[in-house]
Amino acid sequence: MIQTITDPVLIIAGPTASGKSALAMDAAEEFQGTVINADSMQVYKELRLLTARPSEADEDRVPHRLYGVLPAAEACSVGRWLDMAAQAIREVQAAGGLPIVVGGTGLYLKALTEGLADIPDIPDDIRQKARARHAEIGGEAFHAELAERDPAAAAKLPSGDSQRLIRAYEVIAATGRSLDDWQAEHALPPLLDHFATLVLVPPRGDLYRTCDERFDWMLEHGALEEVEALLSLKLDPNLPALKAVGVKELGALLDGSLPRDEAVRVAKRVTRNFAKRQLTWLRNQVSGTENLNAQYSERFKSKIFAFIRQFLLTKAS
Repeated sequence: MIQTITDPVLIIAGPTASGKSALAMDAAEEFQGTVINADSMQVYKELRLLTARPSEADEDRVPHRLYGVLPAAEACSVGRWLDMAAQAIREVQAAGGLPIVVGGTGLYLKALTEGLADIPDIPDDIRQKARARHAEIGGEAFHAELAERDPAAAAKLPSGDSQRLIRAYEVIAATGRSLDDWQAEHALPPLLDHFATLVLVPPRGDLYRTCDERFDWMLEHGALEEVEALLSLKLDPNLPALKAVGVKELGALLDGSLPRDEAVRVAKRVTRNFAKRQLTWLRNQVSGTENLNAQYSERFKSKIFAFIRQFLLTKAS
């Protein structure tokens, strides 16, 4: 069991393209902090551009942890990330720094602040069988099979969400109990005891425009070549890294099934839809200690830094 962390931790949450990484770096400079990744795709080393991972210049500017630390051939679950995050936070605090956890992956942030179901490790053979079954029969039929074994999980998951469908399937196959049962009755306590959360919730129009502009920038700087290199590894298509926003669309461009203009149009639409889902989740699931209803820019620094200073002056109750 992970021991609760009582020293202060700052969390910065927001949808893609909201400016949270820029805010995290500014805060790290001001408060001797280290930026710790809480984005499920930025953990993969092969996807720096397409996931908008911090650049080498960013990493030289302030310390960063848990970015590009796993190969795309591996799957990073929320439990695995939580273990890595706990170690990173403790090491930053031991060195006298402020951990600044930044990301938009809701399950990671929820596990960090609310706890995680204490589900037993799933044997590798059951994991492999679940993935193989999904690959064999496809998402719709796999969803129907899950519905027979775990109706509650199937009712909450679309047939296209292969990662979570496979997770629910393997849990009930390995333990005989549904994911809901484990989450309701076997919850581990939250990792953090003393934290503040800054949530960026920009207006949708501004956010969508930034998403489109950033995708154009990614293409200009090598995102297509990045996806080509990833696909050349011939990895299991059910791996999380292969589900990163833009991989499917740029892959279709590379194999000739979509012309460039159409591939870019679809990828931008998928990115905007992803940002919309993140906004909805953050509004409904994350109670920010401080909300900024705009994209981050330097004009908000003084207000945000005053909030952080006040938080650091408080003590955990």
